[in-house]
Amino acid sequence: MNVLPVTGLPEIREGDDLAAMTAERVELEDGDVLVVAQKVVSKAEGRVVRLEEIEPSERALELANDDDPRRTEAILREAAEIVRIRPPLLIVQTRHGFTCASAGVDASNAPEPGMLVLLPLDPDASAARIRDRVREHTGKTVGVVVSDSFGRPWRMGTTDVAIGSAGIRVLEDLRGTKDRIGYELRSTQIAIADELAGAAQLVMGKADGIPVAVIRGLDVAGDGAAVELVMPPERDLFR
Repeated sequence: MNVLPVTGLPEIREGDDLAAMTAERVELEDGDVLVVAQKVVSKAEGRVVRLEEIEPSERALELANDDDPRRTEAILREAAEIVRIRPPLLIVQTRHGFTCASAGVDASNAPEPGMLVLLPLDPDASAARIRDRVREHTGKTVGVVVSDSFGRPWRMGTTDVAIGSAGIRVLEDLRGTKDRIGYELRSTQIAIADELAGAAQLVMGKADGIPVAVIRGLDVAGDGAAVELVMPPERDLFR
């Protein structure tokens, strides 16, 4: 397996064709997996807001603590449900079903100071559009993962996970198979899409200006969607 950073991409603006810009900078092959950071997907789709255009609500003013209440308001607008509060930190469930800090609202790597980047409206659809555009530009059939950094309960640090995908198996279901000593696996499912996102993050970094990576040499083709990785409410033991 090789993980290849795609370098030389400029600051992404609304309307930019990420697939075309990537194809100009790397020779893609059938079976490659293109891992694209959520930030550039959101910026290309116009999912950014200016703080000066946000009027904080009373709830935002209450929860902001020492943080900017306009940012808190942006988080509240993106949240479908507030899961935990430790002002100014908000753990929420987004409209996509993701449980994460700040609803994915972030000022880092925004196009300009005083702007916030929001999650794509439909990350799986975003991945599918990029995949289709790659095929149009190159004739190659690739998988696409839209990645973002998530924290994890009981573990320090963040790791990138898949919030959108197209053209890959997102889960490897090993239930019913047997290990080397004959024990039947009863619950094991491997989050392949998350593993791909984490591997790509090793060469993309957070402040290196490398928002795209290519993973080559794995057979992970399929038709899964990242929404399959969201824990169903009836299996959520922590709320």
